[in-house]
Amino acid sequence: MGAEAQVIPLHGPGREKPEAVEAERDLREQEQAPVVAFPGGVDRPAPDEPLSDAARSALGFLRDRLTGDYTVDEFGFDAELTEAVFLPPLRALYKKWFRVDTYGVENLPSTGGALLVSNHSGTIPLDSLMTAVAVHDETGGRHLRGLGADLVFQVPLVGSFARKSGQTLACHADAERLLRKGELVGVWPEGFKGIGKPFASRYKLQRFGRGGFVSAALKAGVPIIPVSVIGAEEIYPKLGDIKVLARMLGLPYFPVTPFFPMFGLLGAVPLPTKWSIEFGAPIATDAYGPDAVDDPMLVFQLTDQVRESIQQTLYQRLSQRKSVFRG
Repeated sequence: MGAEAQVIPLHGPGREKPEAVEAERDLREQEQAPVVAFPGGVDRPAPDEPLSDAARSALGFLRDRLTGDYTVDEFGFDAELTEAVFLPPLRALYKKWFRVDTYGVENLPSTGGALLVSNHSGTIPLDSLMTAVAVHDETGGRHLRGLGADLVFQVPLVGSFARKSGQTLACHADAERLLRKGELVGVWPEGFKGIGKPFASRYKLQRFGRGGFVSAALKAGVPIIPVSVIGAEEIYPKLGDIKVLARMLGLPYFPVTPFFPMFGLLGAVPLPTKWSIEFGAPIATDAYGPDAVDDPMLVFQLTDQVRESIQQTLYQRLSQRKSVFRG
């Protein structure tokens, strides 16, 4: 009889399954394979690499929102939300689209309250938003607490965003409380008359009302800073007003520009004009005392002084401007 075939066990001491051998070989090859860097690739941080300040801030912001661990002031202002959500897109518009130049930033106080009074223009009030960015970035983080018209807070979503970004109703009581708390408060006394004026009246200041902003500054004893904005008048040249549509929509006016409403939403894109914002020399009020608000002649004189300062600065800047789009 022939010899019996020897049976060699596949598994046992010193033997490995073929699958295990192949898996181990593949793992060794992967570990020894060279690392290829692809152009445009994103380098992923090592697990022990610390997070950047921006990433840590974003994660902290999201955590606070999910857990409800954040605070707002009595007016609904959410500083963290403003820093993380509202300011970045406005800053891009400020730097890249309107290319804003600022002057007189040394007149903005680093601490304490002040009332900033500005001309108002642009059909859509982007001038107030750009001024808020300028104040924040030029003072190292101070926020401009704007006083807005009732209509702003009646529009769905817009009113909520306005509150959370630090805006409040344009009333004497709110303005005085904010100023006494040491806030920078912004007011645009021309109101809808300023942003709704026709293109032919650009940079001609409208009536400033009865000087309510002066009364608030006198009571709080804070300086008044005139602010002059150049460039906003041309972003939406207002050629006409469809009053019927304005009444139907509950708006102060329905503007007609060279591009709106003819081109629909595309016509709502602002023209990339070159802007300048100048903060004028402060007008002191602390020497008058809080009882000075009862002197209508003084209130009128201060109101006229602020208005004249803004108007003269506008004319001076316009005389130096060579181009609407290049400054």
